[in-house]
Amino acid sequence: MSLEHSGQSQVTVSMVGDDIILPCHIEPAVDASDLTVEWARPDLDPRFVHLRRDSVELLPEKNPLYRGRTSLSINKLKCGDVSLKLSKVKLSDEGSYRCFIPTFGTQSVVELAVGSVSSPEIEISKVSSEVMLECKSKGWYPQPEVSWLDAEGKRLSAGPTETFRGPDGLYTVSRRVTVEKRHSNTFTCRVQQKTINQTRETHVHVPETSKNRNELLVEKETHRLAENEKIKYLEKAKGNLDEELQKNERESEYVKEMITKLMRQKENLKNQREKLISLLQEDKTQIKEIKKKLKKKGY
Repeated sequence: MSLEHSGQSQVTVSMVGDDIILPCHIEPAVDASDLTVEWARPDLDPRFVHLRRDSVELLPEKNPLYRGRTSLSINKLKCGDVSLKLSKVKLSDEGSYRCFIPTFGTQSVVELAVGSVSSPEIEISKVSSEVMLECKSKGWYPQPEVSWLDAEGKRLSAGPTETFRGPDGLYTVSRRVTVEKRHSNTFTCRVQQKTINQTRETHVHVPETSKNRNELLVEKETHRLAENEKIKYLEKAKGNLDEELQKNERESEYVKEMITKLMRQKENLKNQREKLISLLQEDKTQIKEIKKKLKKKGY
């Protein structure tokens, strides 16, 4: 028995706020319901992201950063699938994750790359007989590239990209380009991050008859922000909330069980203590009787 991709590193990409599955499978498949399953990040202390032993998740040994955000599927465990579900991914979740089954002594490593994207916005201003376009986009990670394209998709010579990284770790980028007011002037601002394979574009049209900023016609097309995607996002957020509530209920039941066990242990210890006291009292009584007998015999 071994883990799939044992000794090799897999790469998984997730956007901030999404749920992600970190894959790990036993080959050939066996029932892992009763096996110890360790998910850990070696760079953390404590290192455990999720620890399951004797069919129970051990919460006290889990890193607080992942409390309530990880889970294993009971049904999938029966098929040898020990993949970890990580909810509401954060920038700080980026790193190397180790899946380890002590019974087999082999491990599988998953590299998690975390990204964040947003759609660019374009501002327009008139400069003499020309027009200056500024493209700005907030909330990116890792740092993206910004480029300006003409109507034929060719790159334009633009100014340098200005970059700012906020306290949340996300990047804001902007880039300006100056263009002439010719017929059918359509321009595209493209923001791209190749590592996470994400691209966002916004288009603007500047007609030849434009006289000033107020008369400029702006046509902005924002990719992947349609209403149906917003609805999906809200539905997904609701599902995450329901799942979080269920996890909290399970953790509450676990705590209650532990308290009940501790109360029983306390009662047992109390009974044992009373028995010991009783035995000691009997011993003292017997010793007194023996001393009396010895004294009568002149010892």
